[in-house]
Amino acid sequence: MLNETHDPSLTSWVASANQADSDFPIQNLPFAVFRMADSDEYFRGGVAIGDQVLDLAAVASIGLFKGLAQDALNACTHEELNEFMAMGKDAWSALRLALSRSLRNGAAEEPVLESCLVAQADVEFKVPCLIHDFTDFYASVYHAEAVGALFRPDNPLLPNYKWVPVGYHGRASSIGVSGQMFPRPMGQIKSPDSDAPGFGPCERLDYEVEVGVYVGVGNELGQSISMEEAEDYIFGLSLLNDWSARDIQAWEYQPLGPFLAKSFASTVSPWIITSEALLPFRAEFSRPEGDPQPLPYLASEANSVTGSFDVTLNCFVRTAGSDRDNQVSSSNFKHSYWTVAQMITHHTVNGCNLQPGDLLGSGTQSGPEPQEAGSLLELTQGGKVPVELANGEQRRFLEDGDSVIMRGYCEREGFRRLGFGEVVSTVLPAGSFNKHNGSIH
Repeated sequence: MLNETHDPSLTSWVASANQADSDFPIQNLPFAVFRMADSDEYFRGGVAIGDQVLDLAAVASIGLFKGLAQDALNACTHEELNEFMAMGKDAWSALRLALSRSLRNGAAEEPVLESCLVAQADVEFKVPCLIHDFTDFYASVYHAEAVGALFRPDNPLLPNYKWVPVGYHGRASSIGVSGQMFPRPMGQIKSPDSDAPGFGPCERLDYEVEVGVYVGVGNELGQSISMEEAEDYIFGLSLLNDWSARDIQAWEYQPLGPFLAKSFASTVSPWIITSEALLPFRAEFSRPEGDPQPLPYLASEANSVTGSFDVTLNCFVRTAGSDRDNQVSSSNFKHSYWTVAQMITHHTVNGCNLQPGDLLGSGTQSGPEPQEAGSLLELTQGGKVPVELANGEQRRFLEDGDSVIMRGYCEREGFRRLGFGEVVSTVLPAGSFNKHNGSIH
């Protein structure tokens, strides 16, 4: 339920948080793991407020809070947030409330906490938690139909799509934080007019605009999570670019699905926007008339009323040697055919155990209009029609040196706008290696 932390009239003594276009007003308070840039400091938990990071390890050392809030704060002093995430929604909410009250205008804690602030421009981030497992779903029917039409014009959607939240297990080890730089992947590629595949660098490299869902509390092996319980397992959301090598994927994906085409890199934004912060931006979930309704185990009254998240997702391409961000699409997570709760429930219905810090990808989030396509594969109709960038260049697929930038935000009348920050990642030439891969200043 909404509480005092969502009050749109709240302002902070951190002046930058009160700017109308700030991603991180006091109503947001997302979590990340950071340290001072180019330092040997240990990584620790931080919370965004305006253009600053509140150093949670520094705050914890003061002993400012009491009870559950202080216990939760202590759990944020480590290099990963898993311990805090595993504490559950009461602990998440207690710390969020304590931080909100301490950062408000007029708070008695201002003189003490002011020394615990660090400018975001002066820090670097890492992946905010130890991700044990990564599952990528296929939750946008518009993406599924568009991609299916390229390869199966007469039958774009497979028979199970509208019944099952389809997903596959991805590679957690290659997930990096915003700023990730990776070499163009190599692999087997078979052209339609060849009798045998060849080996070489990917020529059809693509991005995927996705939402990342972080699991908070886990479940025991053999214990399924019902729709009524699923929301309690969602710690928060982030931006996710799940890169794809389309030509490698086309040759390898049958019979067992994605493999090398998807395991070379995935990039997450530094900040996790908590499920509590996102409460004002929940939206109705419904199916188009004539579509099958979810089976009973994937349905609940709460899911129908507020199962979706209204998050605008914008994607940009910055070409090598340019500082211009060329917008290529804008979509919204509310168009997802399957909700986060349904993903969690279906994931565990067979007894699969989720762990604190597990990451679920939403799959490419595309909307009903052509300009809402969340990948170049869709925007270019499989590479047939190039995308015209605002800087005068064209792209069918990504070239070496291209950076992809994704930004997200929530807006609703009567509430403060919340942002997700951004996720940025850059393609390097095949065979190159960057030892600083995985962090951004």
